[in-house]
Amino acid sequence: MKKLFTSLLVLGMMVPFGASAQLQLKAEAPANPDNEPVPVHPVPHPRQLKWQETEFYAFYHYGMNTYTGEEWGMGNEDPKRFAPTAAPNPRQWLEVAKEAGMRGGIAVVKHHDGFCQWPTETTDHNVTKSGNDFGRNTNIPRDFAKAAQELDMKYGFYISPWDRNSVHYGTDKYVKDVFLRQCAELAQYGTDQFEMWFDGANGGNGYYGGRNTTISVDRATYYDVPNLRDSIHKVCPDCVMWGVGGEARWIGNEAGWAGQTNWSPENRDYAPESNGMYGTENGWFWLPGESDAKATNRGWFYHDGESPLTPERLFQMYLETVGRNSTLILNIPPNKAGVLPDASVNSLKGMGNLIRERLTNDFAKSAKVEVSETRNAGAARNYEANNMIDGNKDTYWATNDGTTEAVITLTWDEAKIIRYVELMEYIAKGQRVKKFTVETTQDGVNWTRRATGVETTTVGYKRIIPLNSSTANSYGDGFEVMGVRIKIEDSKACPLISKVSVY
Repeated sequence: MKKLFTSLLVLGMMVPFGASAQLQLKAEAPANPDNEPVPVHPVPHPRQLKWQETEFYAFYHYGMNTYTGEEWGMGNEDPKRFAPTAAPNPRQWLEVAKEAGMRGGIAVVKHHDGFCQWPTETTDHNVTKSGNDFGRNTNIPRDFAKAAQELDMKYGFYISPWDRNSVHYGTDKYVKDVFLRQCAELAQYGTDQFEMWFDGANGGNGYYGGRNTTISVDRATYYDVPNLRDSIHKVCPDCVMWGVGGEARWIGNEAGWAGQTNWSPENRDYAPESNGMYGTENGWFWLPGESDAKATNRGWFYHDGESPLTPERLFQMYLETVGRNSTLILNIPPNKAGVLPDASVNSLKGMGNLIRERLTNDFAKSAKVEVSETRNAGAARNYEANNMIDGNKDTYWATNDGTTEAVITLTWDEAKIIRYVELMEYIAKGQRVKKFTVETTQDGVNWTRRATGVETTTVGYKRIIPLNSSTANSYGDGFEVMGVRIKIEDSKACPLISKVSVY
């Protein structure tokens, strides 16, 4: 052993100086010329960031159930029952969504009954077997994608992993030759898709090609999700997989609300029904919440006699989802003619008007902004207070490392009537804020705390605080103020705020 050690020592002495230097590990830390804050993990993938920025988008439940009156078809429906009374018009769906302030939409192209609304090669249970020419010429993914691209809106598809029609469901053949191939077909309708929706993945009772039985599967392993994600992302790099895809979580209810305290980090074993609304502060991976809700008073699919919710109620949903670090996917079912009914159109337009009237005139842009501390600037980046009102999503205000409490003050020379304060964190480096308060002043001297009935805890991607504490009656008379003060009282690390708005 002594001879071996000596030989190695001699060999080391014989290595040229330059080569020896190359073998040494660098002791210094990586340079940080811009003095950027260290991320607080977990952090979102770039595709999750783009998805979150969509904020508010439409859901279109349309298909066989539109004509049978069911919500979950058994899979034994005669394809001829899909018989639109006119050519379905996805462009009209998206035009209405855009007027409502939405930035995209997701179309249901295959529900649990297995009926496919495009001419797929994977099953005969599709539009080519429909009961009239309108049905046989239908291709929802083709027309939906084309309309979205023309309207500059984001788009994606709902495709049920569960298939109550397929004789192969529950076998490996179904996953390889039916489900994965259907997903691949849909990916070909556009590489710029932003989301695929995978729902109802555990199985249950169904027709199953005449077997008429109950089939249960383990969704965690059955659908070959890693292969699914890799395959879709190669074609659609910005497409987030909802549900079984594991890249966005169900917010935990279908009532259009998220928890006032709502973290984007989560653990893999979370129970959405009990925790989907809230996330987990120290969760180990990024799983942001999406709230799915109905804009009508009946089912997800169109039903004769249904009525839309009022614009005011829909605006409340917006505050309780988008305004609580969630996205909102709002369902508007097309009718038997393949268009959105007039009553739904009018209600959605009314909602859009409320969003524009109440959340557009940003008084923060004309405010004097002061902060208790500003992070030292780097070579090519600064962290000044005005970054919060510059309209640039890639700039932000920050404190120095170790400072987890701070104060942001906005003041005006003339009084403003205000009702909402909006905050946005720079979540590319993780979610941080744990507790804050909002105060206003009428004279610049005396300050009054507002939103005392609100959990002013998390911020995340976006938080909208109604100063009167009510989302149901949020507009009200407002408060006449000369200043607004936001106190960040606790944060996981130095807070990073990309936007402050006052309406």
